[in-house]
Amino acid sequence: MDLLLNFLLLLVGFVLLVKGADFFVDGSSSVAKILRIPSVIVGVTVVSLGTSLPELAVSTTAALKGANEIALSNVIGSNMFNFMVVLGVTAIIYKKGVPVKESLLKVEFPLNIVVTLALIIMSMDIFIRSGIFKISKIFKPVNKEIPTGTISRIDGIMLLIVFIAFMVYTVRAAIKARNEAADKEEEGKNKSVVVAIALIVVGIVMIKFGGDFVVNAAQKIATAFGMSQTLIGLTIVACGTSLPELVTSVVAAKKGECDLAVGNAVGSNLFNMLFILGVSTSIHAVDVFAASVVDLCVLLFMCIVGTIFCKRKNSINAGEGAIMTGMYILYIVYAIIR
Repeated sequence: MDLLLNFLLLLVGFVLLVKGADFFVDGSSSVAKILRIPSVIVGVTVVSLGTSLPELAVSTTAALKGANEIALSNVIGSNMFNFMVVLGVTAIIYKKGVPVKESLLKVEFPLNIVVTLALIIMSMDIFIRSGIFKISKIFKPVNKEIPTGTISRIDGIMLLIVFIAFMVYTVRAAIKARNEAADKEEEGKNKSVVVAIALIVVGIVMIKFGGDFVVNAAQKIATAFGMSQTLIGLTIVACGTSLPELVTSVVAAKKGECDLAVGNAVGSNLFNMLFILGVSTSIHAVDVFAASVVDLCVLLFMCIVGTIFCKRKNSINAGEGAIMTGMYILYIVYAIIR
């Protein structure tokens, strides 16, 4: 009986996710049209903020409890999923190829790589100070009890400063785009501001509860079928908090809002690293261990590969999407057996 109930909750969760994403995309695209700003900017800001709420809740709660390593692993896992699976699956489903705005390739994609690299350096400060070029020291931090570095409160504040600067840049870009479109008349009728905002709020609430239902039900079903807690954590829980990004981007692409879909995936990554990790480490510094450094290096490699794919033709095709999704699956397999 419990198993049947969990399958029912799983189904309800997916329905809430899909319909919530539907409302959220409609509301967000309406806001873009009403304010006369590009959908990609709404994707990087409003949509990425809304779909990152699960990560924000998990990481902030972990920080307040002093379990900040959860915040770091949550951000790393979510960013891998966002960049490789969200963009990859969206490209596979949208067979024409998902176009990528030149503005994203000039700012957001490079910034994503730079911030990931900065996190690697922050995560290895103890290692660097102790002599990174001494081969004998390279393998010592593999011991789980020996941290390779600490992301301090100062590091967290620096991340927040970069986040504020990025938001200022984004707002200025939105104002510039709006001024350029000021003399252009919008075709068709747009939803009112109140309706658009209502759709966004209702969409976020449905996505939030839908994600909770899916993760909780899937965990219980997996346990009933004998899956290990490690496997559940690395797959269901890690992917669960990124389900809003995946469903929202796929729905956006299906509706022809590809700019919003790509902006959501890349914007969510920046939001996770700069704001969520910035807030959580400002509350409580986190010691970083070798496994997390390896994961960050894998994330950096994935970001570079994804950026190269996007830059080739300013789009991601189905084949490249399949490669990106396959890389993520290989990482999951590695993480399980390491």
